[in-house]
This record gives sequence, C-alpha cells and structure tokens, in this order.
Amino acid sequence: MPRIQYYVAASLDGFIATPTDDLDWLLQFDGFEGGKESYESFMADVGCIVMGGETYSWLLEHEPDNWPYPGTPSYVFTHHEYPVPAGADITFVRGDVTEFAADFERDAGGRNVWVVGGGNLAAQFAAAGLLHEIILSVIPVVLGSGKRLLPLEGPTPPLELVASRTMGRGIVELRYLLDGSVASGT
Repeated sequence: MPRIQYYVAASLDGFIATPTDDLDWLLQFDGFEGGKESYESFMADVGCIVMGGETYSWLLEHEPDNWPYPGTPSYVFTHHEYPVPAGADITFVRGDVTEFAADFERDAGGRNVWVVGGGNLAAQFAAAGLLHEIILSVIPVVLGSGKRLLPLEGPTPPLELVASRTMGRGIVELRYLLDGSVASGT
C-alpha cells in the first residue's frame, strides 16, 4: 500500500521557509553528509508528487530550465496558471485533497506519494487523515518566524517515532508515522 509522505526540512524552531519564502538558510547545507543518500533512498520509492502553487512557483523561479522531477507524475494545487517545463508530467488541480487522493495513488503505481514543501498543503492531508508519514530533517538554524512546518490546530495525538539518525553538520532526520487521528486530536 503506498504511503503519502511529507519529506521536509525545517529550522530548529519549526519553520520551512522565511516569511518571504527565502530558503538560503537551508541551501547553505547542500551537500551535507548523508543528505544525498537520504534523498536518493526516499526518491527511489516515490511514484507521484503533490505540491502547492507557491512551491511550484518557487521551483520555476529557481530551476527554470531544469525540472527536478522528470518522468514523475506531479500534481500542483493552485488557482493560478503556470507554464509547464519541458519533460514535466504536471496536472494542475484545485479543490480538496480528498477529491484527488485516488488519482495520486493510481499515478504512484504502487509507490509512495510525496507532498513537497508547503506546510499548508501537508496540513490539509493530515487534517483529512491522508498523511501517513513525516520525514523531517531538523536543520540547526533558528529563523524566529516564517512558514510553519505543519500548521494544524493542535495539539495532535503523539506521533510514532520509527527512526532517527544524525547526519552531517548537526542535522537530525526523524521519521514519524501518523495514525490518521491527527486531525481530530483524538
């Protein structure tokens, strides 16, 4: 059974981007020990990608000629019209994440679905009971404010920690399973 996963990096104080979507604080850690291996291992099991319009816009701005997920079906939740990079398999959608869950799983072809970036989108999956796993790299930087990791009404029930490891430059990767009751707090 494929999982819907939120593979993400956040600052020590729980932000995935600055208030202006700046990621320089994170990009300074590119190439850290264990990071490439973690990403490649994760991507080997990804069959479909889901992201919000802000994440898609950021990717277009920062990777205009190099779509990072060629050949992987990708869905973008947006109310805006965007161009599609060469080699990208992108479907633009709007509405509730539950309306498209079966499409994501079908397109994943028995592999996992990755919710890329966008804490708000990941929170919608979690609130609907559709988010199965959070794979979080905690980056040793404090931002003070910004875009929250998972902006849910809380508190949630305890998540199940299934793995943790320390990687280069003080980064810690944590893997949590969600039991579907995150939305209700039960």
